[in-house]
Amino acid sequence: MTVANVSSFLPVARPDARVLILGSMPGIASLEARRYYAHPRNAFWPIMSDLCGFDLALPYEQRLQSAQDAGLALWDVLASCARPGSLDSAIETDSIRTNDFDQFFADHRSVNAVFCNGATAFKLFKQRVMPGILVRHPDLSVQQLPSTSPAHASMKLAEKRDVWARGIQQLLR
Repeated sequence: MTVANVSSFLPVARPDARVLILGSMPGIASLEARRYYAHPRNAFWPIMSDLCGFDLALPYEQRLQSAQDAGLALWDVLASCARPGSLDSAIETDSIRTNDFDQFFADHRSVNAVFCNGATAFKLFKQRVMPGILVRHPDLSVQQLPSTSPAHASMKLAEKRDVWARGIQQLLR
């Protein structure tokens, strides 16, 4: 498989966002569609429609708007990396460049909770971002949630939804 240099999207966030949801790096389907969580079997949007109370059939832009209306911001830990395919396990460690979280938190001062969508996003954020961020934002809560990726098939959608709900539902508007 050919190794591709891939870059993440800009954050989707209003200045008054309270919760930041972080992926690691968009997969091929998302990169091709230029949309967060575009793979048809990714559980992210079904979970968000339940938690934020919007119709899953809404167009992408309206789903983004509904998530933001609920106080959510979306982004990825990585700004760029080299990776063949979509799997996080294939990310070439020496190619990793993280996003500018200092600027993000300066622009979004009301974000007080970060939820990482899966183990890789959590590991990368914890190792490469948290040491500097927690010095400036000591009250920031950072938690790992189960990956919504179809590659994480060991949990059913209902189980993932319940864990996500326990994590973020009380923080939604």
